[in-house]
Amino acid sequence: MVQKVFSIEVTSAQPGETSVRRGILSPKELVKSPAEGVNTLFDILEYAAATYGDRPAFGRRHLEKTFEEEKEIARTVNGEEKREKKTWTYFQLSKYEYFSFKEGLATAKTVGAGLKHLGLTSNDKTQFFASTSFEWMMMAHGCFSQAITIATAYDTLGAEGLKHAINEVNASAIFINGDQLHIMQKIISDCPTLRVIVYREKSNEDQLNMLQQQPQVQRILSFDELLTLGKEHPAPTNKACSEDLACIMYTSGSTGNPKGVMLTHGNLVADVAGAVHKLQHLVVANDSLLTYLPLAHVFEFVVEHVALFVGLTLGYGSIRTLTEASVRNCKGDIQEFAPSIMIGVPQVWETIRKTILAKVAQRGPRVEAIFHGAVELKAYLESYGLPTGFLDRVVFKEVKKQLGGRLRYGISGGSPLSTETQRFLTMTLAPIVAGYGMTECLCSVMTPEQFELGQVGAPLSCVEVKLVDVPEAGYFATNKPHPQGEVWMRGPSITKGYYKRDDLTKETITEDGWLQTGDIGMWSDKGTLVIIDRKKNLVKLSNGEYIALEKMESVYKSSLLVENICVYADSLYPKPVALVVPIESQLRTLAAQHQVTIDDWQELCKHDKMRKVVLQVLQEQAQSAGLKGTEIISNVWLCDELWTTEMDLLTPAQKLKRHAICKKYSKELKAM
Repeated sequence: MVQKVFSIEVTSAQPGETSVRRGILSPKELVKSPAEGVNTLFDILEYAAATYGDRPAFGRRHLEKTFEEEKEIARTVNGEEKREKKTWTYFQLSKYEYFSFKEGLATAKTVGAGLKHLGLTSNDKTQFFASTSFEWMMMAHGCFSQAITIATAYDTLGAEGLKHAINEVNASAIFINGDQLHIMQKIISDCPTLRVIVYREKSNEDQLNMLQQQPQVQRILSFDELLTLGKEHPAPTNKACSEDLACIMYTSGSTGNPKGVMLTHGNLVADVAGAVHKLQHLVVANDSLLTYLPLAHVFEFVVEHVALFVGLTLGYGSIRTLTEASVRNCKGDIQEFAPSIMIGVPQVWETIRKTILAKVAQRGPRVEAIFHGAVELKAYLESYGLPTGFLDRVVFKEVKKQLGGRLRYGISGGSPLSTETQRFLTMTLAPIVAGYGMTECLCSVMTPEQFELGQVGAPLSCVEVKLVDVPEAGYFATNKPHPQGEVWMRGPSITKGYYKRDDLTKETITEDGWLQTGDIGMWSDKGTLVIIDRKKNLVKLSNGEYIALEKMESVYKSSLLVENICVYADSLYPKPVALVVPIESQLRTLAAQHQVTIDDWQELCKHDKMRKVVLQVLQEQAQSAGLKGTEIISNVWLCDELWTTEMDLLTPAQKLKRHAICKKYSKELKAM
């Protein structure tokens, strides 16, 4: 049987690097536009309105009511048990309300007219510091309709990060969540260029009054008031050019101040074109996409524009209300919207897998055995191309219902997803395909015909890719059986550089246009990419071997015991260790199985026997996944607190802030 290859060599290999490869759909010329006349992001919205008209484009829910429930929890402080009350908030939401493609375009134009009436022009920049929502997208396209550049920052960035972003771009306006106006209060006196504040949802009257008193602030208004202003003062559009700056997208700032990545309309439209070129054949009538990841992340931003171009219905949700866990008297966003396509970062897919397995386990060992047997049977039948629909109908039907019952594909991006989780969800739910890229440029996405566990597909039609030697870590273009090296990308979608950081731009982008990603990759026999790890996450052990921390973490994280994990290695020692945030219910079950009767959570996590038991479980996990001896952790510390963005231990994209975590647990790491 002839092996199908999904990318081809377009140059001969040079010393120290592989040949340049392009996807098979664009061997001669890289794509820049998904259709004739579509050169800017606003062109995409206009194209969608003209093509799909009155079909539903955007769905949103309204908050009807909030509920607060007080619960008493026990904590041990200095050996003494103390009981304290904690309040949990729950949400009651409406059904989805839909806007057509035509209505979306009209709304964006009205927002643009309102901004123009407020005095904003193509020389101004608008800072975005708000949650993913219909209003976010309309505000962005309102800016694009008047050639106004937007600057995006994660809404969890904090006061100092936001102040840095506003002042670096000299923002004239900001779009912000109403419940985050208190952050603006802290920094407004240090933001001299900010003259317009637009907020979404409810606000605090005292905060509004205080902000209005600032001498530079000319107008504070809600999104709805901005719409009214636009209706009262209609204005023609003033569209940008392809070469104009569309967005300054701030990274999550895992080390120091966040960097502003400059993306032109042409860059982002080329990203959309590359994805459309590769994925459009998969779209069917009535396909829909659940949107809830931060729009300040390029992954979500580009995917939503791809969805608009191909005519999908977008359903806006929130990470807080995705499931039934935090809602009352209504369904969570997933079940209410019932998407046919869903994107997620690995943390989301890991949580879904562990939730499914926990519910199966609750039904007893007999059901559990049948379920796992069905997973293996489906994998066996599919390997021979045999039908498996009867298993989906009989065994996996309830699993599929948990995500609305219509899911056809899941797309994972942001960081590596463990192959165990990818395989499990592909068998029980829907194919989970992986994509790869960074804020500076999207690179690849897997399609079902390219499906292979652990791979990220062939290059998109807008980029060409080569691998460059990393000699100190043993990654060479000449490695057998597969070439390895740092991933370099080039094409019309590559960023123009970092805002006001020429030094960083010169470090990252070569004079002939190659973006040095800092990721280590490998070409498969199919001409698809495998991402091994970040260059900065490679650690040389005392025995001279390199290990890849992020790759290892994706394996350990698939354990049902693990909520989160940070693997730590030091060049003075031969083995890595790990900081683990355990899932409480799973750890307590394990404790009961080993006759450890400690109620206090902090004490349970410190218990030597539980640390040894967890270490053994994780070592077995590593061995079953095929990790090398040097990749198997030698010790573990159980952390009794969940790591969150608020603690500054995770980025808004749910990636580890490795330096901050290691600093917080430096004493425990030294002891291990």
